[in-house]
Amino acid sequence: MLNKFITLFCIGLFFILTTPLGLAEENTKEGQFLGAKTATHPTWFKESFLDLEEDVADATEDGKRLVIYIGQANCPYCNQLWSENFAQPDIVKTFRQHFEIVALNLWGDRELITVNGKKYTEKDFSTALSIAYTPTLLFFNEDRKVIHKLEGYLPPKDFRLVLEYIAQHKEKEGNYADFVAAKEKHPEAKINKTKVTLHPEPFFSKPPYDLSINDDKHYLVVFFEEKNCKNCDLLHKKTLKNKDTRGLIKQFKSIQLDRYAKTSLKTPSGKTITAKDWATALNINYLPAMVFFDPDGNEVMRIDTQMRNFHIQSVYDYILSGAYKGEKNFQRYLSARSEKMRQQGKDVDLWKY
Repeated sequence: MLNKFITLFCIGLFFILTTPLGLAEENTKEGQFLGAKTATHPTWFKESFLDLEEDVADATEDGKRLVIYIGQANCPYCNQLWSENFAQPDIVKTFRQHFEIVALNLWGDRELITVNGKKYTEKDFSTALSIAYTPTLLFFNEDRKVIHKLEGYLPPKDFRLVLEYIAQHKEKEGNYADFVAAKEKHPEAKINKTKVTLHPEPFFSKPPYDLSINDDKHYLVVFFEEKNCKNCDLLHKKTLKNKDTRGLIKQFKSIQLDRYAKTSLKTPSGKTITAKDWATALNINYLPAMVFFDPDGNEVMRIDTQMRNFHIQSVYDYILSGAYKGEKNFQRYLSARSEKMRQQGKDVDLWKY
């Protein structure tokens, strides 16, 4: 009996010792890729030879302004732009009346000529512009200059403001942050504002805010929000409830500011300023906005668009891991992070809250 036990033990030991170390990893079931959606843009897009100077001239001749749309396959936010925003008849009417739009592929190989005569492929052009999020819309004026860059998805209410600003040539009167701030003074925007407060979170630091002091060398994220803000409600009630997201947030120093308040603070550069004036100086247009700073007080990245769990977590991880120092293309980082997660057996869901 003892001899039989020794024989079985030796056979088992043999299989353990001769099993390749990577077998467990090889047997790990690859995670699923979920939430991807195909973006189908309207058929009335401009058929272009991708000579942007020529396209600006054509639009100007028709009394319109040129818009360059940069998207990519499997982008649910691109799909949301066309399936939700452009499902609104007033948005379609305004857009077609005031704009000509040309579509580019973030990873495309078609050649285009910029307004200064330089030639790029679509993907090299996107890299040169440091496109972090899709969809991205570039609005040109009649002088061939980009006067507004809309990066990421904005819901219809915010999107209408962008179209109004550009279509009515409001950039000649001031920057977009000032335009949005003036709109917030409209009586309709003040309804019930005195009855609500900003969303409290346990990870927000308490005042006074001296952001020039960072003895613990943490990365800093500043949340710009406002009262009676549906987009802010969505962020706190859904996105920030995710335990993985909260785990990443806890590794940052976080503060929350009312974008239109006169709260006094000291910026990372040491300047004393109000929250309202700092937000305007930073060109904060969409709320909520999250602006990320490195331990030396330099802005690293921002989220000023509507995002769900995977992308928000990826921004935090991109910064926290230090990946942003080497990989400047955030979209390439996203692809690599997604692939790594799936190889570890984790599902990647682009559209989950």
